[in-house]
Amino acid sequence: MTETHDFAAREDRTLPAVVYALYIVGLTHGLTIIIGLIMAYACRTSAGPVMYSHYTFQIRTFWLSIGFFIVGCILAFWGGIFSVILIGLPFLGLGLTICGLTWAWFLVRSILGVIALAREEPYPRPYTLMF
Repeated sequence: MTETHDFAAREDRTLPAVVYALYIVGLTHGLTIIIGLIMAYACRTSAGPVMYSHYTFQIRTFWLSIGFFIVGCILAFWGGIFSVILIGLPFLGLGLTICGLTWAWFLVRSILGVIALAREEPYPRPYTLMF
């Protein structure tokens, strides 16, 4: 009886692991991140409490990173336009820095999620901004 239960628990971890993998691979091109987000939304409703925390963490990671990335892109865009008169250079640098830090933040959060999933633990703080 416990073998069946262990198998079901391992099978339940497969989809969150796939979403994390899609997130990490998607950092190079972006398309698989959208697929991972759709999978996380689709699977979250039927997930148990442990996997629910991972899906919530994945969904929040996506939306927070989109918000940070948009802020960085807006600053970089306007900084690039106003760099002609040299007033935009700090904004250009700040925007590009925000975009780079968002990329690294997304990667670290995904890796920490994989580690928690491998330990068969719920993500401890899925609603936090940091890690």
